[in-house]
Parts: sequence; C-alpha cells; structure tokens
Amino acid sequence: MKENIGIIAGGGQFPRLVAKDAHDAGMGVFICGFQGHTDPSTADSADVFQLLHLGQLNRMIQFFREHGVRRVCMAGSINKPRALEFRPDWRAAKIVLSLRSKGDDSLLRAIIAELEKDGLSVVSSADLAPGLRCPAGVLTRRAPSEEVWKDIRYAWPIARTMGSYDIGQCLVVRQGMVMAVECLEGSDAAIKRGAELGGEGCTAVKMVKPGQDERVDLPSIGLTTIRNLVSLRYAALAIHAGKTLFFDREEALALADENGLSIVALNDDFS
Repeated sequence: MKENIGIIAGGGQFPRLVAKDAHDAGMGVFICGFQGHTDPSTADSADVFQLLHLGQLNRMIQFFREHGVRRVCMAGSINKPRALEFRPDWRAAKIVLSLRSKGDDSLLRAIIAELEKDGLSVVSSADLAPGLRCPAGVLTRRAPSEEVWKDIRYAWPIARTMGSYDIGQCLVVRQGMVMAVECLEGSDAAIKRGAELGGEGCTAVKMVKPGQDERVDLPSIGLTTIRNLVSLRYAALAIHAGKTLFFDREEALALADENGLSIVALNDDFS
C-alpha cells in the first residue's frame, strides 16, 4: 500500500524538492501551505494541497488525518516578522501561551509535540531529500586565507553559543570583531547589515543551533545567499557540514568561484 507523506510547506523551493523526491519514491504527497508564506506554485507538487492561515494548527492536523497521512515533515522558510501577524486557533494559542520562550526552537518543539499527540510522526525533510545536505570541506576553488581562517575560528564558538540561546543561526565577523548577529530579520538581512558595518572582506558563519531538533529548521543557503555575499564583497562563508541544506549548489559554487568567494563546510569538531 502506498504511503502518504505530509509536507508543512513554507516559502522557497524546498517543499517542491521534497515533494518530487517523495513522488519518485512512490509516495502520495499532501501539502499544507500558508497564506503569505508558501509559494503558490507549490500546490502543483501535491496530490492534494490545503492553504491555511499561519496558526490554524487544528485544521492542519485534520487535513493530514483526513488523507491518511502518518508521517509529516516541515520544509521551507517562514517570514519571521510576518509570522508575528499569525492567527492562532485555540490549539496554537494554547501552545504559545504555555511557552516561556518564544524562540524558534522552543516553538517548533512544542508544535512537534502537538502533532505527535495526534499520531503524526514528524520526520526530517532533509532525509527525504538527502542530496541537499552539504558535504564537509572547502567547496570552492579558493580556500580561505590565513586571516579569514582566524576569523572563522573566532566566530565558530560564538555562533554555537549564540545558537544555544535560540537567537539565530548566522553571524558576521571581520578582523576578530562581530559585525552582525542574526535575530528576527533572517540571515540575508544580517549579512547585509554586517557588510554595512564591516565593509569589504567580511566572513559569514552559519550553523545549526546546539540541541536543536534537527528534523526542523536546519540552516540553508542557496543561489540568493551567494549572490548577496558576492555583491557585498564578502571574503568567505563557513557553514555546518551535513547539517546545512545547500540549494542550487552547482550554480552557486560556480558564481562563488567566478568572484573569489571562499565557501567551507565544517564538522562539529572544528576548532
């Protein structure tokens, strides 16, 4: 009997890529998207698509159960400032009011727990599309200079500590100084702000938060990220190997090589 997989879809191409791999594996695909966040074209990737307001948690659970879904995954981004305008139903409101911290990780853990109460097993979307996980090593032709390596070694433990407070995943440094820390605005805005303060030659570091549930909200980069780094004349980008999703990798690395941007993927034991 064919398995039906559920996708809780945010923005970007990730939900469509997961849906394609699931279809290729012979699964039925049922996608729940959100107004103002999910790309409308995502509906074309689903056997059945349901569009909801962000916060309609009970209706989302009912949608999956009505279609015999037992496993669900989360894929795609949610615009965080716009997420503050969500319309919680009684079930979502109960979760929000119960949380001491409103950080990403705390909220996602609570949502996962609520889904599992209704018999929905939450799995990693990256496991359904494993080719998106970034391998370790220097990914570009140009390796970081010794000065840039110093900045990466300086930033890596700071990013880890920052993530442990459920603040953000991205940090910008230059010459041993922190230029920007990602907060509610997202990585692209933090990268821009870091360059405004640090000028040419900044380094961006992006890593998974310590203790984060890796079934959801893994760090991700793609062609847009690399275009921003190139236009702002960054020296390097360091990411978490195996735990960062790299979209449009071939095209993005070609662009980095054309412009002398170094990209490295580091393991957990990097120091």
